[in-house]
Amino acid sequence: MTTTAASAHPTTSTEPAAPLKVAVILGSNRDGRFGPVVAAWFLARAARHPGVETDLIDVAEADLPAAITFSPDADAAARLGAVSARLAAADAFVVLTPEYNHSFPAPLKTLIDWHSAEWQAKPVAFVGYGGISGGLRAVEHLRQVFAELHTVTLRDTVSFHNAGALFDDQGRHLDPEPADAAAKTLLDQLVWWGTALHDARKARPYGA
Repeated sequence: MTTTAASAHPTTSTEPAAPLKVAVILGSNRDGRFGPVVAAWFLARAARHPGVETDLIDVAEADLPAAITFSPDADAAARLGAVSARLAAADAFVVLTPEYNHSFPAPLKTLIDWHSAEWQAKPVAFVGYGGISGGLRAVEHLRQVFAELHTVTLRDTVSFHNAGALFDDQGRHLDPEPADAAAKTLLDQLVWWGTALHDARKARPYGA
């Protein structure tokens, strides 16, 4: 069989890929929480990354009902629907979590448990913060939860140990280079997995 020049050298598109839609979930609603500082820091790093566009979902603003029910009232259904649509539209997730009593906050679990299909066959990355553990124990618990929801969790995390001492009063990291490098690694990996899983879901519906 004769191979033509065109088939021997297939053309590749020069059009840039669309940015990956990433839902960034701020997982704490505690009074005096440090989470908004971490969220602002991460969103600034994500804004520099050409492969992503972010949507911040704050559990405090979402204010989802703590009682899971198949028949929420009209107010609860409206609040739930607003969050559900944003999660469904996302191709990947970044969960920002503190560590409370060796685990992650209850409002974060509530947001997770209200949803199922929205998570499936998508990647989840983690940014943890806290005291000496840097939120890593909370992240390890979240990995088990998200495995049950048919996600792919990224191995590499961003972790802030003794987080309050790492930032100044304007929310600037006092030693930015290591944290910036960790954020770039996380985002690079998230784009890889998010793109791969997006293409896979498009080619073949995921069977949970």
